Amino acid sequence: ESPETDLKEEIARSWQVVVHNDPVNLMSYVTMVFRRVFGWNRERAEQHMMEVHHKGRSIVWSGDREKAELYVQQLHGFLLLATLERAS
Repeated sequence: ESPETDLKEEIARSWQVVVHNDPVNLMSYVTMVFRRVFGWNRERAEQHMMEVHHKGRSIVWSGDREKAELYVQQLHGFLLLATLERAS
């Protein structure tokens, strides 16, 4: 394999946006942020918020790295604890 092939595979690989639980933000606020950033309905936003609350984290989006980085930046703008992880 050439370095160029490796790079293409790296770019194509899926990335996940993970939101982590924090002791600061109210559940209603996290739900509102999910609705605003991802355009979700209340039910979907609340499901992910509850997953964050009970399990400590939720994968809220997966896809290409550039868009994932944008989502992480947006979530940080709302002061949520979000990270970018390589999908397994």
